[in-house]
Amino acid sequence: MAPWLDLALTLPVAWLLGRYGARALNALGRLTPTKGDDRFFQLLGLLWWGVVGLLAFSRLAHALDLPLEPWRTWGRELTRWLGRQGVSALAVLALTFLVYRLVPLLLRGLPEPEEGLSREAVRRRTLRRASESALKAVVLVLGGLLFLSNLGLNVTALLAGAGVAGLALSFALQNLLRDFINGFFILLEDQYGVGDIVQIGGVGGKVERFSLRLTVLRDLEGRVHFLPNSEVRQVTVLTQEWSRAVVDVSVAYREDLDRALEVFRDEVARFYQDPEWRERFADPPEVLGVQSLADSGVVIRVLFNTKPAEQWAVAREFRRRIKNRLDREGIEIPYPHQKLYFGEPLRLERG
Repeated sequence: MAPWLDLALTLPVAWLLGRYGARALNALGRLTPTKGDDRFFQLLGLLWWGVVGLLAFSRLAHALDLPLEPWRTWGRELTRWLGRQGVSALAVLALTFLVYRLVPLLLRGLPEPEEGLSREAVRRRTLRRASESALKAVVLVLGGLLFLSNLGLNVTALLAGAGVAGLALSFALQNLLRDFINGFFILLEDQYGVGDIVQIGGVGGKVERFSLRLTVLRDLEGRVHFLPNSEVRQVTVLTQEWSRAVVDVSVAYREDLDRALEVFRDEVARFYQDPEWRERFADPPEVLGVQSLADSGVVIRVLFNTKPAEQWAVAREFRRRIKNRLDREGIEIPYPHQKLYFGEPLRLERG
């Protein structure tokens, strides 16, 4: 083979192997829970680049007949190995990488998820994400087994040894198994999905990603929370089917309560009939009446049944409207105050 052809083949292949091998190691590091592990996998990526560079240099030392030992000998052995098994192994790696990148394209044949938070749209998005992660895992496992088989390893014995090792590591891996089982039932029962706003334990946010192992939430401040599915003991879904806004507004004790209630009912009806807001409601709102007699005023409660995730916007808009309406009607919204009572004056009797 001509020297220029050796260079044209060796250098691009070495660059591809080094780049994607290091990226795979860095991706593994990001899956680990601590930042120290990230640095460890970054060092492994650099070590991988060094190994690939050494192999490429040895291959060129043999191909160009450079008097450099032991790299020339290593290059000769590497060339023999490539002639026997290496080419097919590299072809398996290339095919695995290609199929892995094509998985999202293959899933485009599924019905495109609709926008919004209807259960059908949420379930379609969730199934698409879960199917994509599962298919990618299958492609990587099958590609890895075929790669090891092309290297001459006994895959059957390797799987048997992995089974024995799995028994030894079963205690350490039981949390991972629980993640997958719990994730499967979350998906099967449609408890929540991608796009839902949920509270899991002390963490709340929007479900950005879901797989059989992991639920990823982003809260209101933009922070991302990674929750293993085995840790999902109790989940509160705020956007399933419909949502509700509960708005409490206080009026002063000195106000005519019946008149205040009529003002509330009229303003609620106007709000519900507003064309700009009508589509956000699931049912007509309801003025429940007096909720409590608080320290500073009388609390009136209003309920709004809304489309999923619209409850916060509806509540904010109604508070703005009712504040302006009460000001126009001259009805006071009280501020906290206290009345001090010192008891009866002290009386002194003569004698």
